[in-house]
Amino acid sequence: MNTEKMDREALILKWLNNDLNDQELQAFKKLEDYNDLIQLNTNIKAFKAPNFDDKQALNNVLNTIKTTKKSQKNWIKPFMRAAAIITICFGLYYYTTTLNTTITTNMAQKTEVALPDASNVFLNAKSVLVYNKSKWKNNREVKLQGEAFFKVAKGASFNVKTEAGTVTVYGTQFNVKQRANYFEVICYEGLVGVTFNSIETKLKPGDSFLIIDGKKIAKQKESNTTPSWLNNESKFKSLPYKQVIAEFERQYNVNITLVGVNSAELFTGSFTHNNIDVALKSITLPLQLTYSNNNGNITLKRAQ
Repeated sequence: MNTEKMDREALILKWLNNDLNDQELQAFKKLEDYNDLIQLNTNIKAFKAPNFDDKQALNNVLNTIKTTKKSQKNWIKPFMRAAAIITICFGLYYYTTTLNTTITTNMAQKTEVALPDASNVFLNAKSVLVYNKSKWKNNREVKLQGEAFFKVAKGASFNVKTEAGTVTVYGTQFNVKQRANYFEVICYEGLVGVTFNSIETKLKPGDSFLIIDGKKIAKQKESNTTPSWLNNESKFKSLPYKQVIAEFERQYNVNITLVGVNSAELFTGSFTHNNIDVALKSITLPLQLTYSNNNGNITLKRAQ
């Protein structure tokens, strides 16, 4: 007989009669209620009569096990239900308190975001802003990829974290731009602390902090009260031409190829976000470049 397929009750009966061989004993020990059977048998032996009825003993043991398991289930099931509810509630609490709000702008798109403390953020094209609403009272912090202008409500410290550095303010207006190898902060009102490479620099109204390709660049005092891109215009003062091209691509959702053009050449000027033909003339004529536009694939060349 294959003990793996042996009837459970037959195994128990043979065990009660002390008639299990080694193979059957191993199969018996693998029964789910083996420990219960051992305990019940110990208790039954104390009341065993001289004329012992094996079949009756078997039925007694099986009925006792069923009654015991039923009793266990009567309190285990409510306990498990309660434990499941607690687990679900804890999971929902953890999920909602750790869930972040993410705002994303696409190419040629801008948006305004109202934060929980009534601070306002104006998000430029191709940017991402992340914050946690449930933790806001204790931690006024946002994460930024791209460019944004902040009007911060007065209150506790306000932090803007970027891959390049952290900006800390106390009720102020400022602009943060963090792109590939480019990190710029301009203070328009109040006081701004910029932490870069573990060193903090304080900015007053009109002060700028600019890092390009890992190097700090000195800038003239900012005279405007808000960044130009809020008025659908991008302005540049002695910045590498590649930065101008990158911003143009973001504002118009186009691809630009330079042919015979030095992308490191410094550019001073501006372009509008409302008319691509006018904008192309604005970034090509000062450098004596020509351009062609084939369904959003633009080529800029040095004029012959």
